[in-house]
Amino acid sequence: MDALMTPWLGQPTWMWLVFITLVVALLAFDLGILDRLRRRRADAAGVAAEDQVIGIGSSLKLSAFYIAVALAFGGWVWATLGPASGMAYLTGFALEKALALDNVFVISVIFASFAIPRHLQHRVLFWGILGVIVLRGLMIGLGTALVTQFDWIMWIFGAFLLLTGVKLLRGGDDEAPDMANHPAVRFLRRFLPISPRLDGQKFLTRLPDATGRLRLHATPLLLALLVVEFADVIFAVDSIPAIFAITQDPFIVYTSNIFAILGLRALYFALAAMVHRFEALKPALALVLVFIGAKIFYAQFFGKVDPAISLTVTLGILGGGVLLSLWRTRNDPTPDVS
Repeated sequence: MDALMTPWLGQPTWMWLVFITLVVALLAFDLGILDRLRRRRADAAGVAAEDQVIGIGSSLKLSAFYIAVALAFGGWVWATLGPASGMAYLTGFALEKALALDNVFVISVIFASFAIPRHLQHRVLFWGILGVIVLRGLMIGLGTALVTQFDWIMWIFGAFLLLTGVKLLRGGDDEAPDMANHPAVRFLRRFLPISPRLDGQKFLTRLPDATGRLRLHATPLLLALLVVEFADVIFAVDSIPAIFAITQDPFIVYTSNIFAILGLRALYFALAAMVHRFEALKPALALVLVFIGAKIFYAQFFGKVDPAISLTVTLGILGGGVLLSLWRTRNDPTPDVS
């Protein structure tokens, strides 16, 4: 019992165990129960399970489930650690979720560039999320160490967020990434030959070389996975300074990040079909980044901003961006949600 009560990264060990247990349970639910249900539906429809595409309706329902779990966890944080921590978690979750929505476009470009069919995209996203859980933990751990040791790092975070927000408001960062020259692709080519075609759900395959010997090749599925992981590292450069401006509690920072990302796989298939409906989300995100960057400088001179104000402003701007987007595109054709 004493070991469970021992603080670890700012909070008792038992709280981290609760979080880890819940994440493992959700991953097992996704990989186990949902996968079996998908296979049963495929058998009933007379198609191979690996060829079944996740529909928009199923995507929205599963995403709503993940959001409900994340909000329930936020309620538990509120009740356990107090209103300030609860509001910090909800603010961080809302911000990270919005940033994840904005990143759907880049992920869809990655899949299109490597010609990954829809029925294989869920496999890349699942393993990608596992990698993100580890990478975000490492980056947040590094960020925590920097913030703890060097107070001036918050000034850099604030300036970075302000510049990023202004750049987005001016329409920067809209170009599609160049996949052929992507650093992850160039790195892999140094160690493995690249297969020109997919081999089912395999990330690696064996093909004959010029001498007829079988050699291990990376498939386009592995390339897509590596680029998605690399892209998340780039995305985290924006999101992690933003959440550190909201709270410097590693527990709140990490849990809000991971719960926002866990539901991305479920939501991707709906958003990929409707991303054009959220044209005002990028300017809204830019305003949130400007607000959070300005909040850092305000805190350095006058003290921390009330967490309730941060939560209200963040939700207000993001909600306004979503509503404005839906109103502007209200006459656009709506995809089939079956």
